[in-house]
Amino acid sequence: MKFVAVTSCPTGIAHTYMAAEALEQTGKAAGHEVVVETQGSIGSDPIDQAVIDAADGVIFAADLEVKGRERFAGKPTIDVGVKRAVHEPAKVVAEAVAAVESGVVTAPAAGAVSGGPGTKVDKNASTLTKVRQWLMTGVSYMIPFVAAGGILIALSFMLAQVAWGGAEGAIEVTKLDAATVFASFDPTSLQEWSVVLLKTGQLAFGFLVPVLSGFIAYAIADRPGLVPGFVGGAAAGFVGAGFLGGLVTGFAAGFLALWISRWKVPKGLRGVMPVVVIPLLSSFVIGILMLVVIGRPIASAMEGLSSWLTGLSGGSSVLLGLLLGAMMGFDLGGPVNKVAYAFAVTGLATEGLAADATQYKIMAAVMAAGMVAPLAMALATTVRKNLFTEIERENGKAAWLLGASFISEGAIPFAAADPWRVIVSSVVGSAVTGGITMAFGSTLVAPHGGIWVLPLIGNAFGFLVALVIGTLVTAAIVIVLKSMRDARAVAEEEVVDPIAATA
Repeated sequence: MKFVAVTSCPTGIAHTYMAAEALEQTGKAAGHEVVVETQGSIGSDPIDQAVIDAADGVIFAADLEVKGRERFAGKPTIDVGVKRAVHEPAKVVAEAVAAVESGVVTAPAAGAVSGGPGTKVDKNASTLTKVRQWLMTGVSYMIPFVAAGGILIALSFMLAQVAWGGAEGAIEVTKLDAATVFASFDPTSLQEWSVVLLKTGQLAFGFLVPVLSGFIAYAIADRPGLVPGFVGGAAAGFVGAGFLGGLVTGFAAGFLALWISRWKVPKGLRGVMPVVVIPLLSSFVIGILMLVVIGRPIASAMEGLSSWLTGLSGGSSVLLGLLLGAMMGFDLGGPVNKVAYAFAVTGLATEGLAADATQYKIMAAVMAAGMVAPLAMALATTVRKNLFTEIERENGKAAWLLGASFISEGAIPFAAADPWRVIVSSVVGSAVTGGITMAFGSTLVAPHGGIWVLPLIGNAFGFLVALVIGTLVTAAIVIVLKSMRDARAVAEEEVVDPIAATA
């Protein structure tokens, strides 16, 4: 059979392309042709309409609303989450075959396409699942601002060290008055260019909390949630409530806007509800809530957390590194992993940090730990090929690059095939790396990039040593556990039936 498919995930990075590859390979192995359109963070290359028309069925493996969904109308269709396509591609393809054979057309009519930013929340899911989906929507739209702002700030610090002739440049650049520099900008001055990069990065970081809050609210209430969500996030930033305040305003704004949008109003008011009434009332209430009621208590909690982080040293920082490392290795790009990552990147947004600030050490520990699992699986498939299937060995080759680029999802195919052995190994090795990185005092001012931002890492040697040790630990544990499994399987096969033996 011929299938067309669309894959997308909340962040539009790893799962989108891993699902596409899994469907293509699995379909080919089963004798089917699968053409995939990836709707990732860099956009998409739409499938030719002639290919769609010639297809027998359609597979939507998406966690966001499929763009241009009406193109596939009239075809037998299955709609699954992107993780199912990564973890169970054979079952997904089998379900698509069954849909074609049944002849039931489930695709929507033409015009059923999202008119706004992508999000996908399963209305029939459990409350806990919905909360995760709402949160991940906000995080997915926040990450590009994190990457752009963080790398610009990191480049500013690198340039400043050259401009001032030493490590003190990373501090000196923060002391210059940006307005004065821009008023009489000298394009030949490296110092002033470093100020431009720093301010641009800080402006991008200034959107983190409003974007997080706004798109959490959008996931809950659709377009009516955007305005109060962004206003609430900006208010959280104004009072110093930070990331935690953005979470609170995101959920509060979403539910408030959803409630107001369901009011029964006269026909004459319906036209102005989405333009005036909903944004006005919801923004007013959320503004009062954050600026007057809960903003300061949350800000005090954030200040306490910041003071605690600043005071960390010795054993306590190592314990924090162990915890964050274990979280990064636990679900490989899932909610627990994203909580640890968000905790690290929001710390980078704090202005006026010293070059060796604890927040930068946390970012280094989180990134190093997040690289461990895919690198370890790549190593294990190289040194003990017989313990892995042919498909896993092929995935191992790709995992080298994914791990080096800080894409933890590169280990997901292995975890899907053998969950407890891979996850246990990943948690232990990632925790070891996180703890060692903190012990060495490595720092990182960029939120992403893996080995490609090595020049931005303070004590890069310690960072690499921690990464290598964690990778070796994880690879060793997974090899031992898989060897024990295989040895036990051989022993069971060698057990001889006593009656048969006597005969």
